[in-house]
Amino acid sequence: MTKNMGTTDKIIRLALAAVVAVLYFTGTISGTLAIVLDVFAIIFALTSLVSFCPLYSIVGINTCSVKK
Repeated sequence: MTKNMGTTDKIIRLALAAVVAVLYFTGTISGTLAIVLDVFAIIFALTSLVSFCPLYSIVGINTCSVKK
């Protein structure tokens, strides 16, 4: 697995995951919407921690800066 996520991308994904977690635990979102957003938040957090997004590799996107 080659890294394909840059620092900014990881920070944005972790921030979105944190916002969804706060909304869920405060009871602002519930039901099916909460489940769907929680799944996306978990995926965002995991991909940020490993610096690899499978969807990026399929589409051919690379936000990681490459050292020459």
